[in-house]
Amino acid sequence: MRTAGRMATLAARSTSARVTGVSRTWAVPAQQRYLSADASQAKESTVNIIIEPAANASEPPQLSNDMTPRQIVDYLNKHIVGQQDAKRAIAIAMRNRWRRMKLVMPMKDEVMPKNILMIGPTGVGKTEVARRLAKLAGAPFLKVEATKYTEVGFHGKDVDSMIKDLVDVAIALQRNKMKEQVRAEVVAAVENRILDILAGDAAQSTTRESFRNLLREGALDDRTIEVDLPVNSGPRMPQDGKGGIQFGDFVLKMDNMMGNKTQTKKMKIADCRPILEDLEADRLINAETVERDAIKNTEENGIVFIDEIDKIVDVNNYGADASAEGVQRDLLPLIEGSSVSTKYGNVKTDHILFVCSGAFHSCKPSDLLAELQGRLPIRVELKPLTEDDLYLILTVPESNLLRQQTALLETESVNLKFTDPAVREIAKVAHEVNATVENIGARRLHTVLERIMDEVSFTAEEYTSQDFEISPEYVRERVSSMLVKSDLSKYVL
Repeated sequence: MRTAGRMATLAARSTSARVTGVSRTWAVPAQQRYLSADASQAKESTVNIIIEPAANASEPPQLSNDMTPRQIVDYLNKHIVGQQDAKRAIAIAMRNRWRRMKLVMPMKDEVMPKNILMIGPTGVGKTEVARRLAKLAGAPFLKVEATKYTEVGFHGKDVDSMIKDLVDVAIALQRNKMKEQVRAEVVAAVENRILDILAGDAAQSTTRESFRNLLREGALDDRTIEVDLPVNSGPRMPQDGKGGIQFGDFVLKMDNMMGNKTQTKKMKIADCRPILEDLEADRLINAETVERDAIKNTEENGIVFIDEIDKIVDVNNYGADASAEGVQRDLLPLIEGSSVSTKYGNVKTDHILFVCSGAFHSCKPSDLLAELQGRLPIRVELKPLTEDDLYLILTVPESNLLRQQTALLETESVNLKFTDPAVREIAKVAHEVNATVENIGARRLHTVLERIMDEVSFTAEEYTSQDFEISPEYVRERVSSMLVKSDLSKYVL
């Protein structure tokens, strides 16, 4: 009690002298505002940048039930240049999921998803569409590579494992959703538990409230306390992709039946609070409800994006290939609709949307099994990138490569500037190298830009508090060796 009284006195003193730190403001040159829409006004004005509390930070937009295809395309346009056909196909497919949920039985069961096959050269945005779609979709979403699967009976992963992985994603989504529902109750319970450790059960209300204020302000985050935490049962055993309950899951269930052992650990309050919140949330959430809702969400709203579908086409026909035509045959019932056994229960794939993509450099979409072609009725061809497209990729997306480089050097007080002719020159060089060496699409911009930024990135400390302008002459100087090599490569046998 003496310790508690001493800490209460400290709390009372600290309360009167604390600094909240709710927001901080800096006046910085407007040239450093690389997201500024008006560059002409940036030269003669300053901008106040206010960092808001973490609780008010903007979250990534979620796909709401009333989000129209036009709104989905508008979001994709902020990050992906061109490829309007692919964006429209994806947006319509997403909207049709919502439309189907509005139907009544038996029509609801009869409406099947229209699976999509995206065809286009590498580096034109096929994978980026999937990556942005994953951020938008509030539904279970899984992106897989077709080359990691083998035919049933051979060593490797079966195609059924993608549905099991999709269910795992749905379980995590559902658990997080239910945690948010009990968030207030969890925070209050954890706060009271920490206060019991700090002040003791018999502490006076004034002492307890003083500690509560300090705890909420973060003044006690670095204080070390002793907490009882369950003993970790060890690493989970890896999945073998064959279905059923894995050995690691069996050990975990047996451990829960025998009763979880606990041990006392010394931890800082900032470190132990998330652990205690997770334990309290797991106690309040019904695991059976989570699994049941997750399976239903997977069956109704699940999306699987299968990349590199062209790599499982056997164009030589020298013999059976466990990772080629056999995988296509295994995909047929999965895409058509079947029941997959998982550790949480059986999952029907009838209404799961499958989006496949491939470059098809060494083969044609018609080389796929005819049955698989029929299960991918919507075909979208993505166009190769032109020089103008490469220029737009460097300037239009909200987090384009130029803004990324500018932001990186701003951390060392280097004001990096790209003139518009220099940006045009970068796009021209990237397009020229794509045409003469190998067309890798927008990924070529990474190669060219890193070559240009190599010198200033290595000697950034010499340009502290200075402007560094990238001009067309500087671009040509830095990439001249790349262009010479590309010219000579045309004559190499």
